[in-house]
Amino acid sequence: MAEEQRCQAQSDGHRLCANNCGFFGSPATLNLCSKCFRDLCLKEEQASTAKIAVEQSLLASSSSTMSSPSASTISPPQILPVLPLAVAPTVESPSAVPPPQHPQQPSRCESCRKKVGLTGFRCRCGETFCGTHRYPERHNCCFDFKSVGKDAIARANPIVKAPKLDKI
Repeated sequence: MAEEQRCQAQSDGHRLCANNCGFFGSPATLNLCSKCFRDLCLKEEQASTAKIAVEQSLLASSSSTMSSPSASTISPPQILPVLPLAVAPTVESPSAVPPPQHPQQPSRCESCRKKVGLTGFRCRCGETFCGTHRYPERHNCCFDFKSVGKDAIARANPIVKAPKLDKI
């Protein structure tokens, strides 16, 4: 009897993942669990983008080497439509994105011209100061902290007006 229930459960759509990872898959995800299905979709997407890039580079190189009129009759490769899937957005690998280049930090305080090196304090006015002049009141800061604070409060707390009369 237990085997009958197990067989019925498997026929109702509760099947183990086709990759034998131990989780349940469904017919909607090709009998794969959600993680294996997402990995499969990512691999297919990467393969298709790589194929398209290779085909475009081959077309570009063939059109540049063949300057005859027959080269213009070559049609672009057929791209098959991809089924839309609910896949998490891909994150580019860190090696593909170059790290942001920081400008070299000034090595002197803007008030007293004392060398600060790596221990300099960067103010909101954009200047670098030593430990003595790091506070805005010590270096006559030109940054308007009051208006920035007011703007932040106004953005965080929008004015909400309710209707005075209840509509019937």
